Amino acid sequence: MLISSLQNPQVKQVVRLRDRRERDRERLMLVEGAEELALALESGARPQMVYVCPELFAPGPPPLTVERVAALGPVVEVTRPVFEKIAYRDGPDGWLAVFPSLGRRLEDLAPGPLPLLLVAEAVEKPGNLGAMLRSADAAGVDGVIVCDPATDLNNPNVVRSSKGTLFSVPVVEAGTAETLAWLRSRQIAVVAATPQAPLDYTQADLHGAVAVVVGTEKEGLTSAWMAAADVAVRIPMRGRVNSLNVATAAALLLYEAARQRSDRRPGA
Repeated sequence: MLISSLQNPQVKQVVRLRDRRERDRERLMLVEGAEELALALESGARPQMVYVCPELFAPGPPPLTVERVAALGPVVEVTRPVFEKIAYRDGPDGWLAVFPSLGRRLEDLAPGPLPLLLVAEAVEKPGNLGAMLRSADAAGVDGVIVCDPATDLNNPNVVRSSKGTLFSVPVVEAGTAETLAWLRSRQIAVVAATPQAPLDYTQADLHGAVAVVVGTEKEGLTSAWMAAADVAVRIPMRGRVNSLNVATAAALLLYEAARQRSDRRPGA
């Protein structure tokens, strides 16, 4: 089957899924890019539909083949003009899929006895959320909890900026109150990042069960999280700006925790 009409109903549906209300209503999301799609499939996600345009495939060994994807879900070939209409990023590589939206809950997390978690409060920018997911994946984080977000996990730009790690990292959305209750019930310490803290983040003990909590660049963490913090830490700032990009701050804190845990491994 080849779709060549820009007025095809499937084409129109894909375009509508760029809108959050449509994604929420249909409970669907878009994943564009061969690498992102490959990671989604490796993580066990299964597409509702995959659209391909071989004319746009990148040269060299592909991370995917049409035959492999077709064994996991329906694949439809489209013309270049059609793909350029449904694509949501510049320089498309000819791969775009529709997946069921993510709907994990706190109860779905199984972090183990000494978890390292990232809590991101009130994330506004999809790019920042995606970057935090990439850092969480690289640092071996046991789960990411997105609290009271202004953007949704199923935003196509979250998928894009996360490079598909949205599927490889256990990530959930939850409210602040229920997240705090969940952490307390599991005796997971809250480590709040704030520029006003007296303690340098490298001096904090991050070996145990901890949840690193970061807020927005403009407002920081809300009073609820600051009041609940078992320890507050800061990242030293030598310049005139008093805060880092939230995704950069999260990466520093997670890698410090990973370093400390690695140093305490038997034989380390």
